[in-house]
Amino acid sequence: MARRIGCSYDKGEFSVSLGDLDRRRFLGIGMAAAAGLVVPAVPAMAGAGRALSFRNLHTGERLTATYWSGGRYLSDGCRQIDRLLRDHRTGDVAPISVELLDLLHDLHRRLDAAAPFEVISGYRSPRTNSRLAAASSGVARRSLHMRGMAVDVRLPGCSLKRLRTTARAMKAGGVGFYPRSGFVHLDVGRVRYW
Repeated sequence: MARRIGCSYDKGEFSVSLGDLDRRRFLGIGMAAAAGLVVPAVPAMAGAGRALSFRNLHTGERLTATYWSGGRYLSDGCRQIDRLLRDHRTGDVAPISVELLDLLHDLHRRLDAAAPFEVISGYRSPRTNSRLAAASSGVARRSLHMRGMAVDVRLPGCSLKRLRTTARAMKAGGVGFYPRSGFVHLDVGRVRYW
């Protein structure tokens, strides 16, 4: 089962849920932590703060938001990112997995990039995904975009091949390569490449 760590907000309070993190993986992490053997899967987990910059190619919006600081995920920063990565066709906003945000942050750091990610697709409502899947065999009917666990991006100043190669080396989820369409798909589902 795919891992999902998501943000939720209630009356100004913020929490992170483990969602679909399977029991075996959860117990393994707990045992490793107890033994002092945990090494973060995403090296960016340590440090002062984590921010991401985006430019949504469909809406023209730009955003730089700090989503993690002082050892916790920040509800305001997560909400800003959720809004920017909304389904631009319907306006629907959904929580974006903080695991995906951490993947993007670490990828940006590994590439030593200065430019913001250019977003082709973030969250997709089930209605939008269904329409896109009916029109193209390249759209998965059970896409992780519908769960806030996937994003399609490019990075100015970085070739798509380098973006793909670096993301694949991270082994943090799925990486799809779409050179004709000009983007790389990234998700925090199981590790796979296409």
